Amino acid sequence: MIETAFTPYSAAIGGALIGLGTVLLMWTRGNVLGATGILAGFMNPSSSSDWAWRAAILAGMLTGPLVYLAIAGQMPAVQVPVTVPMMVIGGFLVGIGVTYGSGCTSGHGVCGLARLSRRSIVATLTFMLTTGLTVFVVRHLIGA
Repeated sequence: MIETAFTPYSAAIGGALIGLGTVLLMWTRGNVLGATGILAGFMNPSSSSDWAWRAAILAGMLTGPLVYLAIAGQMPAVQVPVTVPMMVIGGFLVGIGVTYGSGCTSGHGVCGLARLSRRSIVATLTFMLTTGLTVFVVRHLIGA
């Protein structure tokens, strides 16, 4: 079984940075910081300025680990306890959920809850309950 080493300081700093980025994007552009919406708009932009801010955020997501490496001197240890086919199936299921849920966890959980969106409250409760149930079934009933 994998144990997660919770580090409150890095979690608080990361959360504050995500919150700051969310507020700045809403303040400067009026856009919600939802990862799948950003990627979808990047693939099919409505204008060149729309593409540019999406490209900048995606570039930051891709280069973030390099910044971590420069600061910490090493990459964090990452364990992926499932096979590649399971990751593909999981990605497919997430894609279905994002489509039917009108957004992803970052859009609903960070931005939608902050705006007190009823749809986001329901979506966040749904994916949190589903995640908890999935972890319980996988760890305690299946024994994986």
